[in-house]
Amino acid sequence: MLTHIDTLYQQIQQGNFAAIARAITVVENELDGYEQLLLCLHQNRRARVIGITGPPGAGKSTLVNALLHHWLKENKKIAVIAVDPSSPFNYGALLGDRIRMSQYYTNPNIYIRSIATRGALGGLSAKIIEITDVIKEAPFDIVLVETVGVGQSEVEIAGLADCTVVTLVPEAGDEVQTLKAGIMEIANVFVVNKADRDGAEGLYRNLRILAHEKATDREIPVIKTVATTGEGIAEVATEIQQFLERQNTLPEKHLHLLTQKCWQLIQAHRMKGIDQNQLRQQLSIAITSEDFNLYSFTQHFLSK
Repeated sequence: MLTHIDTLYQQIQQGNFAAIARAITVVENELDGYEQLLLCLHQNRRARVIGITGPPGAGKSTLVNALLHHWLKENKKIAVIAVDPSSPFNYGALLGDRIRMSQYYTNPNIYIRSIATRGALGGLSAKIIEITDVIKEAPFDIVLVETVGVGQSEVEIAGLADCTVVTLVPEAGDEVQTLKAGIMEIANVFVVNKADRDGAEGLYRNLRILAHEKATDREIPVIKTVATTGEGIAEVATEIQQFLERQNTLPEKHLHLLTQKCWQLIQAHRMKGIDQNQLRQQLSIAITSEDFNLYSFTQHFLSK
């Protein structure tokens, strides 16, 4: 007899948007049956994950909109995970990205989901791997993940995505020096967006020099775009496709991210039986002892 999770999983595989939405909510909030659902998932390689990142104001959502328009003309089926800043009151997503993508809201070939960072570092959500894995079970060709921002600590997207697009704008000229180490680590394609503005040519040249200096087997392409008009979008899509076609091994950054996630899952599993209130109560008694040692206490607590 099929459980409600089995039924939900079958609906996800059929591309049912309502089922995908329910499954994400179950996983994100660890509702009843979330572990069973995760155990059903396979390593589906049909959908390729494209990360779109860059500093605030770089036009990431506008670039995503333009790419959606381009890929729809190629009859692609696309999912968008827009990671929004969290509300300080309820930790929910502020939904800014979904408002900007409203023109695709009812398109049967595009699924859009805003998720909250909920305080997670790295420009992503703490449940982003699980959510991405759920979406990849559906019959999508592309999964676009738009992050909150980029910085030297925000490189998780490079481990999650098959291809990472770093978007910058002319106003970010000085910021390139600050971001240099981080973006060179994560970028597979550079986009100079809002290229019709003053300073765009200078930023473009600086990035080309930077990409050339860091090049080993492949120089990172730098493309100028005006996402609001669609200028340069076809070239971005082509570079993404060419990068994906060349990629035939598991990226080291992806293995690193999976290792970290596995470590967190193991920690959570081993901590499951520990009652923090009971820990606090025992600690309040033990700490009054003159020979109290935190590490000895911890070992004794774990050995019970």
